[in-house]
Amino acid sequence: MKKPSGIKKTRPQKQPVLVDLVLEVLDDLKAQSVLRLDVEHLTSMTDTMIIASGRSDRHVRSIAQALLERCKEAGFEPLGAEGKETGEWVLVDLGEVIVHVMLPKAREFYSLEKLWDITPRKGKGEVG
Repeated sequence: MKKPSGIKKTRPQKQPVLVDLVLEVLDDLKAQSVLRLDVEHLTSMTDTMIIASGRSDRHVRSIAQALLERCKEAGFEPLGAEGKETGEWVLVDLGEVIVHVMLPKAREFYSLEKLWDITPRKGKGEVG
């Protein structure tokens, strides 16, 4: 019997369902400029990062709260949320998916899109 050459980390197949749920909630609450980034090749903390804008601090907070509630209802236990007090930037940690809901001025200032939107690099000898 041949031994496997390496152990491949497998994740439960919940992630596509969770991403769809998050995108649905963002659409339902009229989040603006929604961007989905695959960051699995950049970090082991999460697979997908979603960035969205809200029109006001109240809108940002309500989007984040709806995300937390709808995810719990669907059986996804959020790991936490930061920034709900001010509403300028709320991070909702859902494990395999991290959602940033931000005011446009905070989003422009921090430019998370530029920080995380890095294409995977090819190894030595690989041809594009």
